Amino acid sequence: MEKEITYSDAGVDRDSRAESKANLSDFEKAYEYPMTKLPYNTIYSVGNGKYQDHVIEGVGTKVLIAQLANKFDTIGIDAVAMTVNDIIRSGAKPVSLADNIDIHKSEPKIISELVKGIKKGANQARVPIVGGEIADVKELINGVSENPFHIICSCVGELTENEIIWGNNLEIDDVIIGLRSSGLHSNGISLVRRILFKKWGGKYNPFYIPNGFDTELVHEVLKPTKVYFESFSKVAKKFKIKAAVHITGDAYLKFGKLMKFNDSKIGFEFNNFKPQPIFQLVQDTAKDLGVTLTDKEFLKTFNLGWGFSFIVSKNSKDDLLDFLERNRVEADVIGRITYSRNLVAIFRGNKIRLI
Repeated sequence: MEKEITYSDAGVDRDSRAESKANLSDFEKAYEYPMTKLPYNTIYSVGNGKYQDHVIEGVGTKVLIAQLANKFDTIGIDAVAMTVNDIIRSGAKPVSLADNIDIHKSEPKIISELVKGIKKGANQARVPIVGGEIADVKELINGVSENPFHIICSCVGELTENEIIWGNNLEIDDVIIGLRSSGLHSNGISLVRRILFKKWGGKYNPFYIPNGFDTELVHEVLKPTKVYFESFSKVAKKFKIKAAVHITGDAYLKFGKLMKFNDSKIGFEFNNFKPQPIFQLVQDTAKDLGVTLTDKEFLKTFNLGWGFSFIVSKNSKDDLLDFLERNRVEADVIGRITYSRNLVAIFRGNKIRLI
């Protein structure tokens, strides 16, 4: 019987991470601002009926893929996207962005390429870059290149009370609209590296072009995360969004937070996945290596074609899909709210319970 491979085998233990993240709740005790907890974000009042949201995010081990490819002009887009896509879940509009680059040793050529990506991502999010920092930390950071680095972004968003996406009024048969991803985005990369690239014990050289692909494997994995702000802002102006989910780390498990935030009787059922070929290559290659990446682990780790989602009333579904199509946004219904108290996926003809 083949051994199953999980995200934990790639160095990411979900249970330990969840326990560690629980400590973040202690931060709330440090502030006197009136704070409002949402399913994924915490917003705080700044007076005059306005609120702010603040998110800081990195791109994880995808920076190692940039180093492996010796290509640094797109990873900054990922840093912006991971931050901005989290900000908009609350209904906030990004109003300022700052970045931090920790690098083995400052090298103008690499920094210039990283900044290109950050600027491009910020332009897509229509957010000004108000500051940045570069730290030479030779003794702290290592990687696969001669000059490894790490990059994170911090974003502040603003919103009014009537713009808040509360996420707490979900009803049976509400629909989940998924927005198409560009591929892997920035989640599950530790597992992808472990399976695909010889550098980390996987199968392929980085510049191998698999059958059915038109680009080298390392560049396929490096495709930047989509920035969903423009699509989101257009929808938010015309439709009532009940909840918004950035389908990133932990993938479809993300919806579990909405289950906890709402009446415990609700559940989720996902029945429409359109994974790009890179996802199937990861699963097939795991088998070639003598291990099994189960469909359940697949769904708990990867976006499988959908990078962001809206939850809306079923009465809004047709109008919203028509609106997205007219605005050239690739989207579809990917699931619905159920009375099951479970989070399940209908995947390849099988019903898989995730929670």
